[in-house]
Amino acid sequence: MVDTSRVRLFGNLDQLAATSRLVVDRPAGSRHPRVPGAVYPVDYGYLEGTVAADGAGVDVFRGSAVGAGVVGFLVTADPGKRDVEVKVLIDCTAEEIDSVRRLLDDVLGIGGLLVRRNLETATGSDGSTAGEKPVRGRRSSGDDGTPGA
Repeated sequence: MVDTSRVRLFGNLDQLAATSRLVVDRPAGSRHPRVPGAVYPVDYGYLEGTVAADGAGVDVFRGSAVGAGVVGFLVTADPGKRDVEVKVLIDCTAEEIDSVRRLLDDVLGIGGLLVRRNLETATGSDGSTAGEKPVRGRRSSGDDGTPGA
C-alpha cells in the first residue's frame, strides 16, 4: 500500500530541488565554521530561493550518486541554536548518509531523525521515476557564509 502523504512530501521535495539552484557553501572536506573538528563528508549548502524554519534557505547535503535525486531527509534539533531543521539528502549513497549521520550525531551532537525515500516515491530531481536516467542541471556552488549544520 502506497503512503500518499509520503509520496506527496517527496514529490514536493523533488520539485523544490529541481527548480532551485543548489548553493554549496561548505564543500566536502571543509571544516564547520564553529566546530573546527567537524569535517563535512559531502557537500553542504542550501536551495536558493527557498525558506526553511530558520529563515535561511532549505539545507542540503549532496553526495556523489549523481542522478539519484532526493533520497531522504534528516530532522535535527539543536538546543544550542534553539532550532529544529530539515536537511535534505540529494544524490547521497547509503555510505554517505551514514557519514552525515555520524557528523550530526557524534561530532556536532545534534542528532537527526532519518526519513529515507522508499521505492514507491523514488523519482529523480527532474521528476523521472526510478530506473530512468535523469538529465542533471542546476548544480552549482557559492559561498555566502550562510550558517547551518
